[in-house]
Amino acid sequence: MVELAARKHVQFILSKAQEKDSYESVLMEHIRLNGAYWGLTTLDLLGKLDTVDVNEVVSEVLQCQHESGGFGGNIGHDPHILYTLSAVQVLALFDNVDVLDIEKIANSLLHRLDKINVEKAVDYILGCKNHDGGFGCTPGGESHAGQSSLHRIDKDLLGWWLCERQVKAGGLNGRPEKLPDVCYSWWVLSSLIMIDRVHWIDKEKLAEFILDCQDIENGGISDRPDDACDAYHTYFGVAGLSLLEYPGVKPIDPAYALPVDVVNRIILGIKE
Repeated sequence: MVELAARKHVQFILSKAQEKDSYESVLMEHIRLNGAYWGLTTLDLLGKLDTVDVNEVVSEVLQCQHESGGFGGNIGHDPHILYTLSAVQVLALFDNVDVLDIEKIANSLLHRLDKINVEKAVDYILGCKNHDGGFGCTPGGESHAGQSSLHRIDKDLLGWWLCERQVKAGGLNGRPEKLPDVCYSWWVLSSLIMIDRVHWIDKEKLAEFILDCQDIENGGISDRPDDACDAYHTYFGVAGLSLLEYPGVKPIDPAYALPVDVVNRIILGIKE
C-alpha cells in the first residue's frame, strides 16, 4: 500500500494559502472561509497547525463577520450558516471561540441548541427519508450520501444503503451508479461510525483508494486517481484516513468534523 505523503500535503495546503491572486483562488473567493476550514483542519490532523500565524488567521476570520452575527464566505460577503459554521470551527481549532458573541451566533457548538425547535428540525429530516434507507436534500429528493440523520432511523437499512456506496475500486460514491469520490470517504464513513455499521465496508480497500488519489510529487489529494488536487479533497481524504485510524493522523470526531482533542476542549472542557 502507498504511504500517506503527509509532508507533501502540508506543503500543498500552505502553498494554496499564498495563492490569493491565482485563477483557482478567484473562483473560490466566495467560499474562502470554507477553504480555511478545510486547509487548517488538514494541518491540525497532520500535527502541523503551528505552521500558521494564529493571530493572522483569527483576524481574517473576524473580518468576515456580518453585523447580524453571521459570517460570509469572505470579507464583505453576505452571511450564511455554512460559512458561519466554518468560522466557528476555525476559531475552535485555535481555542479562540471566546472572541465570538455567542448570543448572536447561537450555534449548537456553542451550547445554544435550545435556540431551535429540535423536534421540527428532526421531523423535516425524517421527511427526507426514502424507501431505500437513504436521505435526500429535500422531501422526495434522491438519496444522497451527503445527507443523514441519526434520530429515529432504521440503522440497518441506512447502513446497508451507505455500504452499497463502496465500489470495486474501494472508494465510495454519493449515489448509485456514480463514480467514487474521495470526499465520500468522510460523508459515508462518518455516518457509518455514528450508527455503528462501519465494519460493514472494506476499510483496507478504502484506505488504498484514498492513498492512490494522492499527488506524491506535489502534494494534495484529488477526487479520483490522476485528477487535479484541491484543498477540499485533500481535507476529506485525510479526514477519511483519520476515521480509518491511519497511523500518524490525529483522530477526528465524526459528528463535529473537528479533531477529537478540539471537541473535548470546546464541548467537554478537557484540556490535553
